[in-house]
Amino acid sequence: MDVGDTDAVPYDPTIYLGSAAHYRYGRPAYSPELEAALTRAAGLDGNGRLLDVGCGPGVFTVRLAHLFEQAVGLDPDAAMLAEGRRAAEEKEVMNIRWIQGLAEDLPAVAPGPYKLVTFGQSFQWTDEQRVAETVYDMLAPGGVLALIVHTVAGRPRPPDPGVPPIPHEEIKALVEKYLGSNRRAGQGNAPERTHRFEDVLAWTRFGVPRQFFVPGVPALLRESESVLSGYLSLSSSAPHLFGDRLDDFAGEVRALLASRSADGVFWDWPGDTEIIMARKPA
Repeated sequence: MDVGDTDAVPYDPTIYLGSAAHYRYGRPAYSPELEAALTRAAGLDGNGRLLDVGCGPGVFTVRLAHLFEQAVGLDPDAAMLAEGRRAAEEKEVMNIRWIQGLAEDLPAVAPGPYKLVTFGQSFQWTDEQRVAETVYDMLAPGGVLALIVHTVAGRPRPPDPGVPPIPHEEIKALVEKYLGSNRRAGQGNAPERTHRFEDVLAWTRFGVPRQFFVPGVPALLRESESVLSGYLSLSSSAPHLFGDRLDDFAGEVRALLASRSADGVFWDWPGDTEIIMARKPA
């Protein structure tokens, strides 16, 4: 998976401004087999600690916390952490500590050791090689670093379940109509990425990582409002970027979706769940 160069991406506190409220509702779910795959690959047994870096609203933190004695969710965005706390309370998950901070603030803000450190589609926002080396030192002997993403390219596409697919290309065209052709991120543009996560890790003490896939959700159905929230949860189309035209954009997306599905239900295929895993020697 191409993920970009290893230069640091300076943190922009506006990058997800307004997105937190849309994230849990709008982002598609990862594989239902994720917990079992991580348990096997990382030797999880209910002991040790989890650190979820760039945790956002705690999607992985809340989902994986029961596999550990304690989980830590780290994110620089206070609104995302508030959503994470809310999700944990809803699911009565009591063993999570939420910390506001950057990956580059480690280990000071959340000292180790950890049995598993996860990055759920967040590693690309960090000073990758530096952060990977820091994580190596924070892992307990035999501990695991796991970079987890949705991957569509090269994965077998499941059969069409007979529900209209999300018209992603046309929604992306609407985003471009409002925000321009350059992919936005905070106050600037998203950096072009030319290197892979695997290549970055290979230059660290972790060495060449292991890469494997677990099956995604083959018949994921989404409501129109969930589809809209999915786009508003992205750094490239976060609510603040639209300024006073946010309602106009949302109205056009809703109209497009209504024209494609009378009952407002769409099929989504976010791909399989890819895990890039590196282990510290025992």
